[in-house]
Amino acid sequence: MTAAQPQPPAPTLGDFERRWLAETVRLQEEHSAPLEDAEAVRIAKRGPHDLEGRIVDRAAVLARAANLAARLQSWQRHARWSLYALVALAIVGGAGTAASVLGDGSRAVNVVWAVASLLGINLASLLLWLASFATASPDGSALGRFWMWLTARLLRDPKAALLPQALAGMMTRNGLLRWWFGAISHGLWLLALGAALASLLALLATQRYGFVWETTILSADTFVWLVGWLGALPAALGFATPDPEMIRNSGATALVDESARRAWSAWLVGCLLVYGILPRLLLGALSMAMWRRGRERLRLDTTLPGYAILRERLMPSVETLGIQDAQPEALPRFHLEPSHSERSLGALLVGLELPPALPWPPPLARARDAGIVNNRAERNRLLEALATTPAERLLITCDAAQSPDRGTLSLITELAAYARHCAVWLSGARDSERLAHWRDALAAIDLPAGALFENRDAALSWLEAEDD
Repeated sequence: MTAAQPQPPAPTLGDFERRWLAETVRLQEEHSAPLEDAEAVRIAKRGPHDLEGRIVDRAAVLARAANLAARLQSWQRHARWSLYALVALAIVGGAGTAASVLGDGSRAVNVVWAVASLLGINLASLLLWLASFATASPDGSALGRFWMWLTARLLRDPKAALLPQALAGMMTRNGLLRWWFGAISHGLWLLALGAALASLLALLATQRYGFVWETTILSADTFVWLVGWLGALPAALGFATPDPEMIRNSGATALVDESARRAWSAWLVGCLLVYGILPRLLLGALSMAMWRRGRERLRLDTTLPGYAILRERLMPSVETLGIQDAQPEALPRFHLEPSHSERSLGALLVGLELPPALPWPPPLARARDAGIVNNRAERNRLLEALATTPAERLLITCDAAQSPDRGTLSLITELAAYARHCAVWLSGARDSERLAHWRDALAAIDLPAGALFENRDAALSWLEAEDD
């Protein structure tokens, strides 16, 4: 017989990833069918007191069973690799564009085409992103969508297909997709333009270039106005701009004097910096700041149908720190009736919806373990067994970390009817406020004060005590 292989530890996920998993589980249940979640719901109800927190805890249990957490981390790894590939392409593309614009120095550089080649596509992309704020587009970034598509192509895991859909949907509802894709898009463009600037400076420093403008239908005054208009902002930052006479003289042949070469070079570098790099840098920083701020405030939309149907199961009206709605007149009362059966099960220990982490059963010398009741079928089997053969002593163990609900109180009174002596043990009693609610709830069904235990040893001693 081979030893069982140890299971790898569950991945550690942050709040953002845990909400992402919850959204993925919601989509999975909507696309297929609700998952078997009895244990997940029980665990979730022992956690936070808000609906979103319990939805996230429920999803974490279901995701662990489906290995979704590991797939999420695998998707993140592939997303990083695809982003690295785009970064490399941006750097190579930016440097290559600058090299192709300047050429090898054998021909004069057309300044109009140079500026258009360096900034044209970038400015068009930037305007489309800004225009998306006035439209219904949730992202406005083709680069962001391409990155998501590339990640899916690299991963090739059909079981992880819902992860990017869940991520995009969750961030769209929180208004974050635009900023997330914006940070990626601006960052990639910033790298491309930065590489173009570095390449431009390197080539201008090592080769001699002449600059001209060419036209058939436009006048020289048009280029004087255009160059002056584009050079106004760079000039405010200290970049030189060709004077009108220099611009007119560059229309026929490239000027050979060094001052003209330096002026045109400074103008070209200034345009790239002011109209290309600085806007991307500022908008990238804004997008990153908005993304980080929004991520801290991100919440699940619990009004969605997939979450709304979980409300009553995860947040029943009796499941807060006590019983909120009015107590009905027919609430059962704790009572003991001597058994008329000639047979007896003796001392019996039973647990009600206890956490899996609780060692069970505790060490017993004389008493018998009746197991843990987790569902209606187990409840009915136990009641039928006790109805046939009652117990002499019955110790009912409840999880004190949960809040008392009427289903549990009702079952306690039903079980008490089939035992000569019955008591309740509150296991894991730590929260004084919750313990107070348990005491009040048990007092409401007339449980005697001496029949309630919060200490394991005292409870087991009572169970295995000799009857007089």
